[in-house]
Amino acid sequence: MTSSRRRPFFLSAAALVLLAAAGCSSTDAASSVTVPSPPSNEAALCGALDKELPKSVAGEDRSDPEPASDLTAGWGDAAIVLRCGVPRPAKMSDAQSKAVEADGVNWLLEEEPDGPRLTTTYRKTYVEVTMDKRYAHDITPLAELADAVKKTVPARLEVP
Repeated sequence: MTSSRRRPFFLSAAALVLLAAAGCSSTDAASSVTVPSPPSNEAALCGALDKELPKSVAGEDRSDPEPASDLTAGWGDAAIVLRCGVPRPAKMSDAQSKAVEADGVNWLLEEEPDGPRLTTTYRKTYVEVTMDKRYAHDITPLAELADAVKKTVPARLEVP
């Protein structure tokens, strides 16, 4: 990916410092999530992903939401929440939808009032990451999750 394509997704150094300072405060995000119900073959991929997920993301320590499941993970006070095996988002059929690429993983971007929701594309199961507003223009969390996703959730399409 060229730097000109990345530029809209990165913040200035001053903004990143402000985000880091904001990251030290707790959030009002819920500490429980709906656990997905994927088919067994996708659930197996999600179990493998859970074992590879980092202990911290964007400076936030892992703190999984309730109910405990290998299909969900969280960092911070629900600042970053991952759900694996979610249904295909309807927005993926929208030709006007926005996408982000982070370290070799493509994500559908949906801007929500509480912060961005991103869902992997071109993978054998869908992995969704929701982040609170302080990560609205920061792909650092996605980049830090990319290796685990690439290692455990194979691409749906082979690229020559």
